[in-house]
Amino acid sequence: MSLSPTDLEFLQDHHAAAMITVAPDGVADVAGAAGPAGAAKAVRVGVALVDGKLWSSGTADRIRTRRLREDPRCTLFVFDPGFAWRTLETTVTILEGPDAPQLNLELFRRMQGKPTGPLSWFGSELEEEDFLRTMVEEQRVIYEFEVQRSYGLP
Repeated sequence: MSLSPTDLEFLQDHHAAAMITVAPDGVADVAGAAGPAGAAKAVRVGVALVDGKLWSSGTADRIRTRRLREDPRCTLFVFDPGFAWRTLETTVTILEGPDAPQLNLELFRRMQGKPTGPLSWFGSELEEEDFLRTMVEEQRVIYEFEVQRSYGLP
């Protein structure tokens, strides 16, 4: 399934989401404690459309990245400050390697609405060269979501 016109319109302006993955049996959570088998794990992320594809950013060593390598299914709950929302049941492809820093640059430019100039990064502004270097240092990857099902308000 591709993104519907309703999905595309909503995702154009809404970048706040919860990303929900499922931990396999007996896997420890962030705090190091093993949770219930198959428990859903949610984390807040930013999402944006880049060339018609829905992306988010993470790092190679994040627990959610490890979970997605084992089971690429993921649910996104994209929301606005009011009551509008979209739920997207997806399959994730992890984009990594030498192109990942540039892909992250494209993603963050879309999310921040800055086609040029410095980008915000954890309370400071980074020029493009510094931003790309930071993406390499943090081993940033891109999560690309293939939507299987969507629903919600509006």
